Amino acid sequence: MIPLSQSFHGQLLQHEPLAKYTSWRVGGEAERLYMPVDKQDLQLFLASLADNEPVLWLGLGSNVLIRDGGVKGTVINTKGKVKKMHLLDDERIYVECGVPCAHVARFCSEHGLSGAEFLAGIPGTVGGALKMNAGAFGAETWDLVESAEMMSQGGAISSRNANEFEVSYRAVKGVNKACFLSAILKLSADIDLAGQDKIKKLLAQRAATQPTNLPTCGSVFKNPEHDFAARLIEASGLKLYAIGGAVVSEKHANFIVNTGTATALDIEQLINHVKSEVSRQQGVELQTEVCIIGDKLA
Repeated sequence: MIPLSQSFHGQLLQHEPLAKYTSWRVGGEAERLYMPVDKQDLQLFLASLADNEPVLWLGLGSNVLIRDGGVKGTVINTKGKVKKMHLLDDERIYVECGVPCAHVARFCSEHGLSGAEFLAGIPGTVGGALKMNAGAFGAETWDLVESAEMMSQGGAISSRNANEFEVSYRAVKGVNKACFLSAILKLSADIDLAGQDKIKKLLAQRAATQPTNLPTCGSVFKNPEHDFAARLIEASGLKLYAIGGAVVSEKHANFIVNTGTATALDIEQLINHVKSEVSRQQGVELQTEVCIIGDKLA
């Protein structure tokens, strides 16, 4: 039990079910869940934790599968929190980790800035996008990053330039146990003021090709070099393959849908089955993009 100091203003919940905090709508309990009001409150809370306290960060809960046995330690939920965003100058913005990526795309467009439109297609927050170099429509988060503000597990804040990280496809090294607290993004002037139209077209494309109205985590597997995970899964005859309440989407084979009754175990078993069949039939070892976290039920 973590005692709440009078200095804390966030909400601390004990044994909180995590299904409602994840886009797949599955997952066991968090031993503790803390929702900070802002980054100063978050800093104070983290400083109060033991050095060996396990900490998991959740934004919108996409790109994560939390097992049915739940998560030991503390989950920090930044959804709707740690959400400041503002212009720094004519081409740069400051944005905190809890801001949904889609809000960044819209903010930039409204302020005549170009380059962030693709973020409208990423179903997560800036913190998660920074951690995994999230991408959509051929562009990636770290294409925009000038610098990032980090917070250590003890609450210490530091700023680092983008070139201090090793960034690759869906991976960022050099983070250690710190989390991304905020970033400065560098954009370009939207001379033709076409950003809003571009966002609308990208969202229409996403809605036409992905099951955006159903519980999913986004893309489950990374695309192999010079190929697409969805093509390999479809070529293996796995569209609509189901285990329990989890099914491979008919609309996009790299999405697994919770039809309403899925457990995390159903989804994990389906992920493993897809990997096994693609390996057997196509000779390709798919790598998961989604992070699988927590304990299985005993």
